Amino acid sequence: MANELTEQQVAAALATVIAPGRDRDLVAGGQVSGIVIKDGHVGFAIEIDPADKDHADEIRAASEAAVRALDRVLSATAMLTAHQPGTAPQNGGGPQPQGQQQAQQQAPSREPLKPATHLVAVASGKGGVGKSTTAINLALAIAATGRRVGILDADIYGPSLPRLIGQNRKPQSDGKKIHPIEAWGLQTMSIGYLVAEDAPTIWRGPMVMSAIEQMLRDVAWDNLDVLVIDMPPGTGDAQLTLSQRAALSGAVIVSTPQDLALIDARKGLNMFHKVNVPVLGIIENMSHFVCPDCGGRHDIFGHGGAAAEAARIGAPFLGEIPLEMTIRATSDAGTPVVAQDPDGRHAAHYTAIAGAVMAQLDNAVKDGPKIVIE
Repeated sequence: MANELTEQQVAAALATVIAPGRDRDLVAGGQVSGIVIKDGHVGFAIEIDPADKDHADEIRAASEAAVRALDRVLSATAMLTAHQPGTAPQNGGGPQPQGQQQAQQQAPSREPLKPATHLVAVASGKGGVGKSTTAINLALAIAATGRRVGILDADIYGPSLPRLIGQNRKPQSDGKKIHPIEAWGLQTMSIGYLVAEDAPTIWRGPMVMSAIEQMLRDVAWDNLDVLVIDMPPGTGDAQLTLSQRAALSGAVIVSTPQDLALIDARKGLNMFHKVNVPVLGIIENMSHFVCPDCGGRHDIFGHGGAAAEAARIGAPFLGEIPLEMTIRATSDAGTPVVAQDPDGRHAAHYTAIAGAVMAQLDNAVKDGPKIVIE
């Protein structure tokens, strides 16, 4: 339609912004990317020079104001990233492995971000194992114990939280902090609130890492006991950022029983071990199917693989979640099964897992060092 807001109009507005001490505008300097527009709400990424970090808030405010001045713009959100150049190798001049280079370049000197008493990462080695459904129902089951719980959808490329909770609206901002969207008693945040459901987020790694860090730091999480972080699948930039910048209390690994999924799950386990994040346990999702007509059990993807892997590495096995049409249907409808029927047999699986996870976290606090004054 002729009156629709376009990326070209947003870019033209950003071309009026020049960082302090620079002679080229943001667009001419190639600093703007990832423009997304949804119902008058605009998001975009700005890559700033690390030398301009002291002006980051000024650049963000100016760029957001320039875009808000456009007709039909209801809100503007800038994600800032500062890419550090690679450092000289310390191994006699030879090339370093890519993961080691990233770890050195991204290693933070700041205090880890801790927006809740406990930060629990829910991760998987590959997609399609039901990780997000597990994460939302686990968060709801923990909240049912009386704790204040939030959930952060850290999957920038494939956010699923808006669909899972039945909410897809722009979060409010006070100019300094973004306010999480409340749903089913949880505080929630997802990049999916800023982009259309079918719109791809075409951002490079540094932009993704910046967006995740900002959702941890710049969201007004309110006195949370537990923040469940729905991690993207795999072991890439986003996982490394979360492991380094967030004070993770532990990680829960979700896998299906078959060998292929377990191979990828081991990669996730090894990543958390290498970055010194405790593994709270492994969940076997889609463990089996019980026929609603005959009552017979069918191990569609095999059975027992996750339990065997947990035993092999000495991690707790948190339990099995069956392949149930009700769990799938409630997730698709935006009414997670633990919210829809908290006392039902389907929710009982997540309730048991939540109890096992919180027992570990509570014991970790009790077993902490004691200060003795003599």
